[in-house]
Amino acid sequence: MADLDWLIARPVAHRGLHDQKSIIENTPSAFAAAIAARYGIECDLQISADGEAMVHHDDALGRLTEGSGRLDATTAAELKRVAFKATGDRMITLGELCDLVAGRTTLLIEMKSRFDGDRRLVSRVASVLSGYRGPAAVMSFDPAQIADLRAIAPGLPRGMAAEKQGWGAVAAAPKRAVTTFAQVLSARPQFIAYAVRDLPALLPAVARSVLRLPLLAWTVRSADDRHKAVRYADQMIFEGFRP
Repeated sequence: MADLDWLIARPVAHRGLHDQKSIIENTPSAFAAAIAARYGIECDLQISADGEAMVHHDDALGRLTEGSGRLDATTAAELKRVAFKATGDRMITLGELCDLVAGRTTLLIEMKSRFDGDRRLVSRVASVLSGYRGPAAVMSFDPAQIADLRAIAPGLPRGMAAEKQGWGAVAAAPKRAVTTFAQVLSARPQFIAYAVRDLPALLPAVARSVLRLPLLAWTVRSADDRHKAVRYADQMIFEGFRP
C-alpha cells in the first residue's frame, strides 16, 4: 500500500479557501488563500468540449459564473474567458492549477463523472499529472474512473469518494451494499473520502481499520462535523471556517 501520510497531514480546504463573496470556490484566489494558510487543496475537474481538464465543480455555467451552457459543450479557450461573478478570477485548467500550486501544498483532485463511460477526463488527468512533481492524489465517485486511472497511471495515488446513498445502507440493503463495496474494491483505491454526515458507517470503518486505507471526511462545516471527523476519520475536508 502506498504511503499517503502526506495526504492526511493537514486539513484540506474544500474547493480552496473561499468565502463565496470576494473569493469564489475553485478559483486561483481560493487556491492562493489555501496555500497561504498552509492547508491542502481539494478541487473539482470537468471535461471541456476539446478534452481539457477544467477546474470547476458544476457541469454547467451559471451558478457562480456569467453565461450558461454545459462545460463539455464548450471549448477550454471559451471557458477560460468566462468571468466569475463579483471577482476578477477566470476558470483555469488542471495544468494551470499545477503551475500555480507548484508543489507548495497537497492537491486532492476530484474527477467529476456522468457515469456514461466517457474516459477523456481520466486520460487528461493522467497526462497532466505525469509531469507534476508535487504531492497530488485523485478521487472520484465513479469506480470505473478510478479503475481506468489505475490501469493507465498506476503510480498516481487514487481514491474513492463516497456517501451513504452511493454505498448503500448495509442494514436496509445488504446485498446492494456488498455489491457496491465490491465494485469499489475492484478499483483498488488507496484512500477513501466519505461524507461526514454519514459517519460512523460500517463500510468506511472496514476500509480504514481492516484495509488500512486513509479516510478523509467531507465536507466538515460545523463543530459537530469536526467532532465526527476527528473521531472516525484521519483528516477533514472543510469549508466555512479555519481549523
